[in-house]
Amino acid sequence: MKRITTLLLLSICALTFAQNRGSGTSANDPNQGAKIPANGKSSTGQASDDAKRFDEQETAKRKAIIQAEKDGIEVRIKSIAHWRGIRSNQIMGFGLVVGLAGTGDTKKALITQQMIANLFKDRQIKLDPTQLDLKNIAAVMVTADLPPFATNGEPVDVEVQSMGDAKSLVGGTLLQTPLYAAGDQSTVYVMAQGALNLGGFDVAAGGSAQSKNFVTAGRVPDGGVVERGAPTKLVYDGKIYLELNQPDLTTAMRVASKITQTFPNLNATASDGSTIEMSLPQGLAPMEAMSRIEELSVFADTQESIVVNEKTGTIVIGGNVRIGPAAIVHGSLSVQIDQDVMVSQPNPFSLGTTQTTTKTNIDVNEQNADVVSFAPNTTVADLAKVFYALKLKASDVISILQALREQGALKARIITQ
Repeated sequence: MKRITTLLLLSICALTFAQNRGSGTSANDPNQGAKIPANGKSSTGQASDDAKRFDEQETAKRKAIIQAEKDGIEVRIKSIAHWRGIRSNQIMGFGLVVGLAGTGDTKKALITQQMIANLFKDRQIKLDPTQLDLKNIAAVMVTADLPPFATNGEPVDVEVQSMGDAKSLVGGTLLQTPLYAAGDQSTVYVMAQGALNLGGFDVAAGGSAQSKNFVTAGRVPDGGVVERGAPTKLVYDGKIYLELNQPDLTTAMRVASKITQTFPNLNATASDGSTIEMSLPQGLAPMEAMSRIEELSVFADTQESIVVNEKTGTIVIGGNVRIGPAAIVHGSLSVQIDQDVMVSQPNPFSLGTTQTTTKTNIDVNEQNADVVSFAPNTTVADLAKVFYALKLKASDVISILQALREQGALKARIITQ
């Protein structure tokens, strides 16, 4: 029996020893259960590397922003300029919209009566327009832009606006309307017709009303058909002219230099801040030269400007705006005045009358002022961080920008819309 017990103990010890060797650890190993990352770094070292990598990315980003502010942004010439002579032409005409559900012009709209009389007169129908009920008809102004190089049969979008006292053009259809160019009422450039697309509604019933957008103006997508294209002139006495969409002396000089570097035979020169003049060599087609020039890339300079729209609270700050040394102290003072109407009832059988009195409550709340200082050459990114940290409203930001401009620390032009 003792022999059997001894054999069992030896077997258990051997099995335990084999398991410890297979796992690579022993029961007395102090590092048993410790996990080492695959890259051999601890969590502290990994966090340090991530922070270092983030700082390097921020530094590279800041350098790229500074370089872009200095050189501008690289764009194709096609994106910032156009050729003289290649332009759209505005055309317009007068028409009628029919099929309205009682929301058309009233008898007060004399122009609608006259237009209906002329319409039927052209079709050899005599009638008295004053006897017509115009609730389902509205006189409208029809406008469109005739694109350059437009050909016969090309569709264009047309805009339709009510001229009379119609309440709504919803559900209406524009009758055939000829469109003319300014100063030329004999040449029809576009013929417009089709169902209106308004993108809004105005519904009222039972004393309630719901409305969205405007219902007295709409458009007819592809509702116009080009009958005749406008003439386009490209070459002026052997020269072609490239005109910048936004005049800028620096950009004009860069464009002229790039064209001269690539096509020296064109003799490109910047005559002013918006026009680059080029001589067209013999044997070179204007369209070919224009197409090659449009594909060139230049660095377009941008003005230091801030666009402010006080109605919508929109603020757009250019990336190259700089702020000099300044300190801003911004606080908030609010005064609220409320009036409560109180009713005083007389005692029973006192023969008194009910009296009303007004109680005025005035509440003044002044918050602590926030103080922020700007270092020289503060960038837009720094300014955005400051505004975000202060949690300012759009009106407060506009006031601060205007104050910085008047003080002289803001080196940019503020454009108010």
